Amino acid sequence: MSEQLLTFKDIMEFMREIGRRQQEFDRALKESAAEFDRRMQEADRRMKRTDERIGELTGSMGKVIEHMVAGHNIVKKFQALGYQIERCSRNITFGHNLPDGKQGEIDLFLEDGDIAIIIEVKTTLKAKNVGKLMEKLERFRGDADMKGDKRRFIGAVAGAVVEGDAKEIAHENGIYVVVQSGKAVEILPTPEGFQAKEW
Repeated sequence: MSEQLLTFKDIMEFMREIGRRQQEFDRALKESAAEFDRRMQEADRRMKRTDERIGELTGSMGKVIEHMVAGHNIVKKFQALGYQIERCSRNITFGHNLPDGKQGEIDLFLEDGDIAIIIEVKTTLKAKNVGKLMEKLERFRGDADMKGDKRRFIGAVAGAVVEGDAKEIAHENGIYVVVQSGKAVEILPTPEGFQAKEW
């Protein structure tokens, strides 16, 4: 049996077939890449929507916790510690008088004549929240000084859940800790020698 020799025409047809298959492969690859991009964009959109919803939910939870702390006899709890609280205000803004004009917000503001208690409320209370409250108290003190407000300010942090060493760090820095306790809130007992820090 004799071998069949490839002609120039056969080779050219073979090359055209390879070219067609390469084009089909490239087209399929582009379609796959486009479909992949489309799916990734859709996943990205869904993640953004989820993040927005989580943010809304977290904000709502924060407001619920804030309402619970303010509504569960927080005034009486501090009065039991010897503070003559006259008034409890919520969501007080400050900072208009500071050089940088950066505003801040106080979640709960308890007034006792020449002392005011500033309470930062979190759903989950973490150690970093204690540091942020102290920074806020420094700024609030500066704002009050510019307005001629000579009251002394002390701090408290509140949370439905207290995480890690947040309680210990707060107490070490002279800050009260308020927690959710069943249907009410309570101020956690302070360690021996505790003295509320004043700003």
